[in-house]
Amino acid sequence: INGSAVANTATIGSFTIPLMKSVGYRPHFAGAVEATASTGGQVMPPVMGAAAFVMAEFLGMSYTDIMIAAVVPAVLYYLALWCMVHFEARKLGLSGLPHDQLPQFWPTLKKSGHLMLPIVGIIALLLTGMTPLYAAFFTIFMTIAISYVQKETRLSTKGLIKALESGARGALGVAIACAVVGFIVGVSSLTSLGLTFGANILAFSHNDLLLTLILTMITCIILGMGLPTTACYIVGATIAAPALIKLGVLPIVAHFFVFYYACLSNLTPPVCLAAFTAAGMAGASPYQTGWTATRLAIAGFLVPFLAVYSPMLLFAGTFGTLELVEALITATIGVIGLSAALENFFLRNCTIIERGVLLVSALCMMVPGLITDLIGIGGFILIYFLQKRSLKSTGITA
Repeated sequence: INGSAVANTATIGSFTIPLMKSVGYRPHFAGAVEATASTGGQVMPPVMGAAAFVMAEFLGMSYTDIMIAAVVPAVLYYLALWCMVHFEARKLGLSGLPHDQLPQFWPTLKKSGHLMLPIVGIIALLLTGMTPLYAAFFTIFMTIAISYVQKETRLSTKGLIKALESGARGALGVAIACAVVGFIVGVSSLTSLGLTFGANILAFSHNDLLLTLILTMITCIILGMGLPTTACYIVGATIAAPALIKLGVLPIVAHFFVFYYACLSNLTPPVCLAAFTAAGMAGASPYQTGWTATRLAIAGFLVPFLAVYSPMLLFAGTFGTLELVEALITATIGVIGLSAALENFFLRNCTIIERGVLLVSALCMMVPGLITDLIGIGGFILIYFLQKRSLKSTGITA
C-alpha cells in the first residue's frame, strides 16, 4: 500500500525475514522472498504503486480500469513466488510454526481488526470512481477516527504530528522524482528524443516484435538502476512505449509492459535496492540475494511478454469467454511448472530430464495456441505421474 518496494521491504522485512530464518530458510533466500514480495506490492491491486496512478493519467483511463487490468498478472506473479517458497520448504524438509506459537485469530481480530477498515475504505472509494487524491484524503481522516476505537491504538497529538511529518517526508521523494522527470519528458518532446529513441529501437530490431520487447525490457531495467519506480515508468512510457505501440501493441499493454520492468528493476543486480535492503536485514550477500530474488520473480519477467501476445490476460482487446478461461488455466499451470523447474523440485527432486521437460512445458503453456498448450499440459502431466509413481514405489506419499 505504501507503493515503494524499498520502504515495504524495510518495514515488513523487520519481522518476516527473522521469522523465515527461524523455521530454516537460508538467509539469502529469506531476504529474496521479502524483496520479491515487497516489489510485487507495486503491481498488486487494489492499491498499487504511485506509477499505476500516473499510468491512468497517461492513458486517460480511470484507475479502476488499471486496477482490473492488473489483477491476472499480479496473481500469477504471487502464485509463482508462493510455489517457489513451497517447493523450497519441501526440498529442505521445513515445516511451519507450531500451533501453540501462532496468534489466536478471533482475539487478534477483536483487538486490532478495526485497523483494517481504512484499507477497506480506500478500496471502496476508489471503486466508486473517486480520484486517488480524494480517496487518500478522506481515508486519512477515516484512519484518525478509527484509531480512537481502541485505547491502545489511539493517536495522540504528538503521534498525529509525527504521522503527518512521516507522510510529508515520504511524499517528497515521489514529488521530487516526478518534478525532475517532468524536465526529462519536456526535453524528450522538444528534441524528439522519444521519437528518435523509439525509431532506433525499431530500426535495430528490424520491426521484429519479440526483439523490440527484449530491448524495451533491457532499457527499462537499466533506467530503473538509478531512478525510483515512478520516474523510471514515466521515462520508459515516454521513450519506449511508443515503439511498442507502433508495432500494433495495445496502448494499455505497452504501458503495463514498461510499468512491470520499472518495478522489477528493484530486484535486478547490479543495482537492486529492494534486494540490498533485504540482504542487510537478513545478514546475507546482497548480490546472492539479488540473483535469488530475480529467480523468484521470474514470472514477473515473463508475464508482460505473455500479456503482449495474449492481451486478454489484461482484459484488453477482443476475446471470448472460452479463450479467456483457456488462457488463465494454461498460464496458471505454466507458472507452477516454471516454478518447479527453477526450484528443481516438484513432488521430489527433479532429474535433469524432468527439469528440462517441466521448463519446456511451462514455456509452451505461456505461448498462445492450442497445440503449444496441449504439448505443455502433456509434459506437465507426464512429469507429475512419473514422480508420483516413483514416490509410491519407495513408500513415500507426495
